[in-house]
Amino acid sequence: MILSHTSGALHMRRRCLAFIALGAAATASFSGWAQSTASYPDRPVRVFQGFPAGGNADTVARIVTGEMAKAMGQPFVVEAKPGAGGTIAADAVAKARADGLTLLIATGAHAIAPAMYQSLPYVTETAFQPVSTLTSFPFLLVVNNESKYRNLQDLLSAAKVKAGALNFGSAGQGTGQHMAGELLGRSASVSVTHVPYRGEAPAITALLGNELDFAMVAPTAVVAHIKAGKLRALATTGSSRWQGLPQLPTVAEQGMPNFEVSSWIALLAPMGTPKAIVDRLNAEVRAALRNGSVRARLEESTGGVVLASSPEELKAAISADIKRWSQLVADAKLVRQ
Repeated sequence: MILSHTSGALHMRRRCLAFIALGAAATASFSGWAQSTASYPDRPVRVFQGFPAGGNADTVARIVTGEMAKAMGQPFVVEAKPGAGGTIAADAVAKARADGLTLLIATGAHAIAPAMYQSLPYVTETAFQPVSTLTSFPFLLVVNNESKYRNLQDLLSAAKVKAGALNFGSAGQGTGQHMAGELLGRSASVSVTHVPYRGEAPAITALLGNELDFAMVAPTAVVAHIKAGKLRALATTGSSRWQGLPQLPTVAEQGMPNFEVSSWIALLAPMGTPKAIVDRLNAEVRAALRNGSVRARLEESTGGVVLASSPEELKAAISADIKRWSQLVADAKLVRQ
């Protein structure tokens, strides 16, 4: 009995010491987490974007994070990881530590990827913590200035004569430009042939060479060609007229009242990033976007509206876009990659 009592007491003592050790470890862990959150960022922040350097995503990333770096005391290093509609960059961030030191500049294609790719190395809605939107912009439907199509109805009437006879170019399969063209065809009950390019520049070159009937492009990519008389815009896909060409009617104004397609650029972090860091990033984004010089540079470079959001608003917008584009891909029987 004495041996049993002594053994039990020893066992209890060991258990108590174990609980004390666990409590100390948890306290130290929490203390370390709180300290790292309070001192964030204590190292340079890497910002991945999934398109070639010099494009909209890259430009927006450098303008916004450059301003954030001034306030946060650490450099934000923007890195291009182009390919697969931005999913290569997204995958790198999804797999990164959730410490706020690796971020993603995502475009509207981020919400198209789940619809267009049969499998992704991550689950879009659960792998990322939304931080804030940065800008929103429409697309322009443009033709060569020598084209016989003088307005949107001319083009759609021609498309109704023979299914697939008209072709359109975009920045690539699964991009916002591609989806805008497909949605236009579905909305007008016509079939048009999509010709994907590796970015907007080659699509515009093809249009200038009369190799395409029309193209869907970001406004700033073609406004110089329009003003030079080489291309002609027939419509903007936004809910209102684009400020750069206020005389250009929307698609909705030309017979399709419910038509609207806008893309966006936003800042995301890996899921699990501490709320204190997400809140700090959101606050710094808002501060950067309130800067008049930053706003002017963003408006000039993207042709869009500078727009911050809460993480919750961005999460809801991404979910809504995924649902919208998944439905379009299914209805139009688009080939998934």
